Amino acid sequence: MLVAVDGSASSMHALRESFKLAASEKSWITVTSVAPPYDGDLDLTAIGNVQQAMRAPCEKALAEAAAIAKEAGALIKTVCEEGVPHERIVDLAEAENCDLIVMGRRGLSSAQRAFVGSVSARVIGYGQKDVLLIPLPATVNWKTMLVATDGSRFSGAAAEKAIDFADAYGGTLNVVSAVDIPAEFYGEAPLAVDEMIKEARWYVDAVQEQARAREVSAETFVREGAAHRVITGLAQEHNADIIVLGSHGKTGLRRLLMGSVTEKVIGHAACPVLVVRS
Repeated sequence: MLVAVDGSASSMHALRESFKLAASEKSWITVTSVAPPYDGDLDLTAIGNVQQAMRAPCEKALAEAAAIAKEAGALIKTVCEEGVPHERIVDLAEAENCDLIVMGRRGLSSAQRAFVGSVSARVIGYGQKDVLLIPLPATVNWKTMLVATDGSRFSGAAAEKAIDFADAYGGTLNVVSAVDIPAEFYGEAPLAVDEMIKEARWYVDAVQEQARAREVSAETFVREGAAHRVITGLAQEHNADIIVLGSHGKTGLRRLLMGSVTEKVIGHAACPVLVVRS
């Protein structure tokens, strides 16, 4: 797995949590920090000093990561990259053949929760690896998992991954599908509303059937409302240890936006969120 750190408390917390996951999964850990590139116009005598100064925070973060790993008895490899952060993280994950990217998530204001943006969103949007985002002070556990489905192949991949983890760790699943129905539909197209609810019920039942085939306990929920509110509300209601989501394929600018539901769930969830890409 690849853990991205930037020296913040949230990224170091995510690093500590990754040790537990690596131990149970018998995984190698590569820890990276990214120094931004310098594109200014300097004479050759100044370039070395500027590059050194710009790498200093990266090297400091990795030195702290190494100290944390030593204290925990964990073996890690540290890599200081230089470039655009999300590009270097995505490329390194590919080069290292990582299955998972682990990142911390800072506490967000109410305004920021609506749009996570920045490095995490771009890593999810541009990469093809699963991404685990861990907010402070949440811990990673797989006992009670919430997986969201909308019937797409992307949510199908998330459901399969959630069942795998539940099977491996003896966890249980809560399977939810949200039906976001405009108010005017109730009066103008009641049959369409019934059909949307029926489809959502079919989606969750299909996942429950998959889980039962693996002898994994799964409870299903179909709820009306904005998807991110339904998902995070149910996670809180049932004390979910983790939320598992699929990330729909995006192109161009939409990769930067990542997908409003996924992004808002990440922003509002109090527990870790696993975004399944592969």
